[in-house]
Amino acid sequence: MNLSRIVITGVGLTAPNGNSLPEFRHALLHGRSGVEFFETRHMGKVLAGVCKFETTRYQTRKELRVGTRAGSVSIYCAHEAVKDSGVAWDRTDKSRVGIYVGITEHGNVETENEIASLATFGNDTKFWSHYHNPRTVANNPAGEASLNLGVTGPAYTLGAACAAGNIGIIHAAQMLRLGEVDFALAGGISESIRSFGIFAAFKSQGALAHHVDPTKASRPFDKARNGIVVSEGGCLYAMERLEDALARGAKIYGEIAGYSINSDASDYVLPNPVRQAECIRLAVKHAGMTLDQIDILNAHATSTPLGDIQECQAIAAAFEGSSQFPHVNGTKAFIGHAMGAAGSLELAGNLPSFDDLVVHPTINVDDLDPQCALPNLVINQPRAVKRVDAILNNSFGMLGINSALIVKRFSP
Repeated sequence: MNLSRIVITGVGLTAPNGNSLPEFRHALLHGRSGVEFFETRHMGKVLAGVCKFETTRYQTRKELRVGTRAGSVSIYCAHEAVKDSGVAWDRTDKSRVGIYVGITEHGNVETENEIASLATFGNDTKFWSHYHNPRTVANNPAGEASLNLGVTGPAYTLGAACAAGNIGIIHAAQMLRLGEVDFALAGGISESIRSFGIFAAFKSQGALAHHVDPTKASRPFDKARNGIVVSEGGCLYAMERLEDALARGAKIYGEIAGYSINSDASDYVLPNPVRQAECIRLAVKHAGMTLDQIDILNAHATSTPLGDIQECQAIAAAFEGSSQFPHVNGTKAFIGHAMGAAGSLELAGNLPSFDDLVVHPTINVDDLDPQCALPNLVINQPRAVKRVDAILNNSFGMLGINSALIVKRFSP
């Protein structure tokens, strides 16, 4: 295997509280939530993280009508990542570019919309859209981006529940090392709030957050937390082999140091803290690092009563015996749970810490749950620190898929 070092050279994102990395980071350091009330079919107003990016920046209105919300998020993030990378896109061999997009699910939104529309025509299927099939295939978000950007290299999605954002990045690193591509656009996206079914399902599980103040609905680690806030969003990274990035004088956000993916094999929904702890330790081992070298750990922290406790147990077990516990934060308190985009967005929120040496907090922790009281938990206010050389990003998903990704400060 080619053991080339893999680096991040561009970031393109849209989150409920920002449409670029600087905007997103500013919101995280200043406690600005992007959660609001959102009207959805059959359920009325629900709490959601809603993105407000400029959809026509990279698409015509006709393209927006033909395509999907997920595709639009993917296209926006891909273009922004390319632009941020500074690569000479017009001179780039598009057959050597790969697009790897992590998703939780895809197709529900379009199917729900078609069924609702069909009902107004007496359920006559001649009114069913001929765009439905390309809209609902699982590779749609990556495929729409490839069409829009003219990428003729591999473009596909990776279904990995809420671990998908991390796994898109991990897969890109692997493909770059294998020499399958020379430039990758990778991460995760989510259109989940456009489907009433995901809200209904979480509500039936007793896992949907509620609060009179939308900005306080997602409250990881707090005693009063009561569930998930569903969000949309996306974050794709421009990724390259180090030698290629250096050859063109690219700025480098960080280097992929190590990663791990494993499975609980124990329950459809309930997480397994033993397997999560194993995943964290395996990622550190894969990076050739020690636990003491991890400076920031971004927790998955969904704000569910049991999930947060079990993850905290996993983190405590993983770092048992370490002489220095990492600074622990979470991002979902600001934006809710962006499902397939969660891992990639949450990593982005911490990347600027390499430069400013500040750890963004988890907000809305008014009464810390003693079962979540980890050492070095950063709550409510940013924390200035002396060192940020390595960030570990947790992302876990249903059916027991776990991922841990480590990005380190770039050093020649």
